[in-house]
Amino acid sequence: MTAPRTSPASWLDCKLPPVLVAALAGGLSWGVVQLTPMWTRLARSPWPLVLVLLALAGFFGLGAVAGFRRARTSVNPHAPARASQLVVAGPYRFTRNPMYLALALALLAWCAWLANPASLLGPLFFVAYITRWQIIPEERVMADKFGDGYRAYCTRVRRWF
Repeated sequence: MTAPRTSPASWLDCKLPPVLVAALAGGLSWGVVQLTPMWTRLARSPWPLVLVLLALAGFFGLGAVAGFRRARTSVNPHAPARASQLVVAGPYRFTRNPMYLALALALLAWCAWLANPASLLGPLFFVAYITRWQIIPEERVMADKFGDGYRAYCTRVRRWF
């Protein structure tokens, strides 16, 4: 029997709810804007960009959840081993992580609303955290559980977009 793959920080693997990480990232964006108000642009209304980003977030997020429901598989990000089906249809044709992409797009909409380039630190934090402590552990589980089918899917579809 081989020892499980762990790292010094593996205790964070799949522990924090991704929505909480997104909320923390949104708070980081807001906090950075408070520290750098001189970078805020007031020239144009951010609404068109905000609405486009939110529409994309809705497409990816709701489409992903609907795909999981149709496949009758687990959506629980804390227990990727509970997945009973490999979902590759809908938004999963474009990205392996449409739910996380949806959260990142919602954060980008928040940044557009804040109109301060420093606010992009929030989404960058989110993508880095979710990739390291959520997606990579999930990918290990999916590869173990679904084998060559999952590995072939990974060669066809990118992690983020």
